Amino acid sequence: MSADTSCSLEPDAEHHAELADMVATMSMAPSRMTPPNGFRSGPPRTTGPLRASDRKMSLQERGRIARQPTIETKRVSITDTDDFVQLNQYKMKKEIGKGSYGVVKLAYNEDSEQYYAMKVVSKKRLMKQFGFLRRPPSQGSNPQQEPFSKVTMPLEKVYKEIAILKKLDHHNVVKLVEVLDDPDEDGLHMAFELMPKGPVMEVPTDTPFTEEQARFYFRDVVLGIEYLHYHKIIHRDIKPSNLLLGDDGHVKIADFGVSKEFEGADALLSCTAGTPAFMAPEMINEEAQGFSGKALDVWAMGVTLFCFVFGRCPFYDQYILSLYNKIKSKCVEFPETPLIGEELKQLIERMLDKDPETRITIPEIKLHPWVTEDGTNPLPLEEEHCTAVEVTEEEVQNSVTLITSLSTVILVKSMLRKRSFSNPFECQGRRAERSMSAPGGLLMNVSNEGSRDGELEDLYEDDAFTECPE
Repeated sequence: MSADTSCSLEPDAEHHAELADMVATMSMAPSRMTPPNGFRSGPPRTTGPLRASDRKMSLQERGRIARQPTIETKRVSITDTDDFVQLNQYKMKKEIGKGSYGVVKLAYNEDSEQYYAMKVVSKKRLMKQFGFLRRPPSQGSNPQQEPFSKVTMPLEKVYKEIAILKKLDHHNVVKLVEVLDDPDEDGLHMAFELMPKGPVMEVPTDTPFTEEQARFYFRDVVLGIEYLHYHKIIHRDIKPSNLLLGDDGHVKIADFGVSKEFEGADALLSCTAGTPAFMAPEMINEEAQGFSGKALDVWAMGVTLFCFVFGRCPFYDQYILSLYNKIKSKCVEFPETPLIGEELKQLIERMLDKDPETRITIPEIKLHPWVTEDGTNPLPLEEEHCTAVEVTEEEVQNSVTLITSLSTVILVKSMLRKRSFSNPFECQGRRAERSMSAPGGLLMNVSNEGSRDGELEDLYEDDAFTECPE
């Protein structure tokens, strides 16, 4: 990895400390949820070596209280001040980053006395990246049969995703708290639980995790992905920057901007979506007619685990075609330093198997000796941490809260006033090069949907790379 993609750690530390201090000043209600994965609470990096006995819990202790249902509010009161914009019960404060299709602002809920991350999504940008600006609904379509015809198919998928995310309840998946939408304006507002510690790791880094630290976080990822697959959701963009640290030190999976629902045992996908450096070889194989969605997530988990222990991606090139060739043909090579155990090497090799038919699966990963510490620290069974979620058609259509057009105008006007679309989890040098989860713009989420020329100068770190709509 080139030195020009790195920068001093001091600015990052200051950003983390500033946001953490802001959140700490509030009287936040303690979490009522017991971690379902058998881990002890707290980040592993601050307490020295972990022991298996520290993370074991009984099945009774793993029991969880069901999440509170999302409150739907039909009226919105707006107040615009010099310091913040009040959107209903939310005080919209400083910008804290960029989401898949818009900015993210720190929002304080006066009712619950808690901070949240309010994601403001651009519907136009969403439709452009999915390529639907080129495919408007037909003039002869029946609006009674197409309830989402006004916002076109991409937003129909978003609303269905929102309806699902509002019900998902897992210790290793970021929770969607509330959605506010104005059908006549570009903004779509989503309140997520706040993760003030940011991504679990910045890539590249000269300070990768130890095997014990990597195991701690990787187990969280395994359980989160198993939960999503149980609910028939393929994430399609697993990488360190989409794995956020909670206050208890555990990882939560975030950013479902390119996720895909499926029916049956597995998803049969045919479109490319995600981050180039984390894409599986079958995704970029011109001869592939369809590929397993679950296997794609496993490959990305393998690249992420490699990043955990080596601080960089196993395949990298500054040119996207060369990168794809390496992913398709080059075997994974392990650096001489840091030294890792043979069990970990074998697990990474099985996850980075270029043949999806023989690639290791999530159930097999859960039983792997490196993950379970030779059986002394097993992960919970699927039925112990996964519960069924059913979403009705009525819930899909009522998945958002409507707000007035004036509310969105005031909110967007306030956001544009400072024009500081900055991410506190990045230092200035890295932000300029769009580096977050891997070095260089080619390793960020990218998109050429809606344009077949694939011009790399239009890529952004949080855009979704999609080659065809699904």
